[in-house]
Order: sequence, then C-alpha cells, then structure tokens
Amino acid sequence: MSANHRSSHEIIMETLHSVRTLLGMEVAFISEFTGGCRVFRYVDSQKGAVSLCVGAGDPLEESYCQRVVDGRLPELIRDATQIPEALTLPVTIALPVGAHLSVPIRFSDGHIYGTFCCFCTSPDSTLNDRDIRAMRLFAEVTGKLLEQQVSDEEARNELVTRLRDVLDAERFTIVYQPIIHVAQHKIVGYEALTRFSAEPVRTPDLWFNEAATVGLQEELELAAIKKALLGLARLPEDAYLSLNVSPATLLKGSVASVLQGYPFERLMLEVTEHASVSDYSPIATVLKPMRQRGLRLAVDDAGAGFASFRHILKLQPDVIKLDVSLIRKIDSDTGCRALAAALIRFAEEMGSKIVAEGVETDAELQALRELKVNKAQGYLLGRPAPIEALQSEPARRVFP
Repeated sequence: MSANHRSSHEIIMETLHSVRTLLGMEVAFISEFTGGCRVFRYVDSQKGAVSLCVGAGDPLEESYCQRVVDGRLPELIRDATQIPEALTLPVTIALPVGAHLSVPIRFSDGHIYGTFCCFCTSPDSTLNDRDIRAMRLFAEVTGKLLEQQVSDEEARNELVTRLRDVLDAERFTIVYQPIIHVAQHKIVGYEALTRFSAEPVRTPDLWFNEAATVGLQEELELAAIKKALLGLARLPEDAYLSLNVSPATLLKGSVASVLQGYPFERLMLEVTEHASVSDYSPIATVLKPMRQRGLRLAVDDAGAGFASFRHILKLQPDVIKLDVSLIRKIDSDTGCRALAAALIRFAEEMGSKIVAEGVETDAELQALRELKVNKAQGYLLGRPAPIEALQSEPARRVFP
C-alpha cells in the first residue's frame, strides 16, 4: 500500500470511528459491491460488539446494503424489527439488528462503490434526519478518498501489467557505450545501457523508476544485468563492462549470484541512485566480498546532487563518474569547471579515478584534458550500440 493509500486508510478509519461514536452505534463499516457480493473493506467496532472481518463478504441480495440502495429499505431505521422488509432478512433476528443507518457511496461518474453503514443490536428512537444527513456528508468525503484509491490501484495494475510484459517478453535490448582513455587512444571499458522497445516510448530511467514504484525494480535491474553480461565474452579482453544497479537492488543480495561465474576483474557496478541512503553499512557489506574478488565500484552522476557525494564518501568507489550536467557546460561555465576541478581533486584524495560522461563536443573534451581527465564517454567518442555493431564496425573515436 502506498503512502497515499496509508493516509487515506487512516482518514477513513478515523471517520468511521467518529461516526460510530457520534451516533452511539456498535459497528460502523464501509462495504464494496463486487461480483454480486457485499465485501467489508473498513470496519470499526465497539469493544465486545459483533465482529465483522475486513475482506469477508456475503451475497449482496441478502444484505441491508443492497435494499437501501434500491429503495426497498430506508436509509434510516430506528428499529429493524418494525419494518416488514427488514424481517425478510434472517440477520435481522439472528444478529439481531436494532437501529441501522446506511447511505450509498457514489463515485463522480455516478457509479455506486458500496455503502457507508452503522448499526447497533438495540433500537434507537432518538435517531433523526440530521443524523442521516451527517452520514451522507461523511459518505461523500469517504467516496472521494475511495475513488482516488481505486484510480491509483487501476493505474498501478496497468503499470504492473505493462512491466510484466516487458520482463516476460524481454522487450528491451542492451547497447554498449565505449569508455575511452583519451591519452592512451584506446577503449578501456563499455557501459551497458538498457533500451526499451515497449510502448509508451520513454527514457530508460522512467521505466526503472516505474518498476521501483510497483516492487519490480530488482527484477528489472537483474534482467538487464543478465542480458548485458551475455555480451561480455564478445568485448575486447582488456575492456571491462560497467553495469548499472541501484542501492535497493544491491541490498537484496541477489547481484552476487547473477555475477557468479563471470570474471569479477572485468566487471564494474555503477551505483545509480539520486536519493540519499540512510545506512551504507549493509551496502558495503554486500559489496565487500565481490570487491575482494576484483569487482570495481563506480558512483554515477557525481555533481548532480548531494546524494552522489554521500555515496562517494561512504562507499569509497574505484571510479567517480562526472555527471553530464557538469560536462555540458565545462568549457563555458566557470562554476561547472570549478566544481569539476574540485571533484577531480577530491577523487585523487580518495584514490578514485574520474570518468567524464556525456562528452559531445571537441571543446568539452579539450576542457577535460586541461583538467587532466583522461577517461571519458559520450557521443563524440562513441555512441551506444548493440554488441553486433561493435564487432562489425568499431565505435567512432576522437583523439585530437
């Protein structure tokens, strides 16, 4: 359940409790009409009162709720035993039902979601029209919250379905972008990047972000890593392969098993998370045995936000990748150049290497050379390409 749903759940429960105590009822509940049944979605009961289980239900036709909605029973009942229609329902005597108030919950399109109800086992002659008007008001407010919940859940289900199709049908490919050691005029590594062919067309980061919102982040990231690893044997033996992974997926502990059997000394993990991590110790613990076997660690997007600095300080990566937002202005913006220079000095103190991302112009590359940055990647140096294209036509490189 999302944070928004937790909040609306709390509001609805507080509303039920307030209505029940205000009217002096023993039980208050919200039911949903679905599949010919009345299902209890929210319940608030007085201690020792009749117990209704959330998620339980019964045939709609055998309920007060349906008969209130279709007009066979009034919304306000002071004594159910005095109403012939109520007596046709076995629960009236078996429970028994004394006072009963019930109003429909309608969505904005007129659709009836269910009912907002409360009752007690004894009659209550003091109930009046003001009470039922209050019930209608509470039902209206609650209906808006429920409608938003239903809308959110439908959107979530649609997203899960779309992502499941992407995963099950592998509607994504891997492209490899060369990482160049400019001073040595050679390719030293490749970053594996995911490209999605499914609709709607969107950037890869949005696909991964959406997967995170519905609990599929780990599965999607691992699927991309597994597919990227298939190309390792076809890359030059002296080039490493850089794989993107989030801290959340690292913490699951399944990355090591996916990498098992591959040469760790030819692999690098790039931590790709812009949000702050509260505790780095578990991440470091997961990474330690892999790093001891030769795996290198990179922190991505350095300079894009405070989170990347925390990643660097806590994880002590082998490589720090300068974010494209710095590179894009490094030849013309003194602020970007100064920050890049500071990060480069910082990397030296940390014992880390620098890789500049997103290099697209000769001027940017020249500025990086002046800052003593030797490793870089970007469209100027080589575009991301499928493994077959890398083998048949080497990536374009610029070595001024």
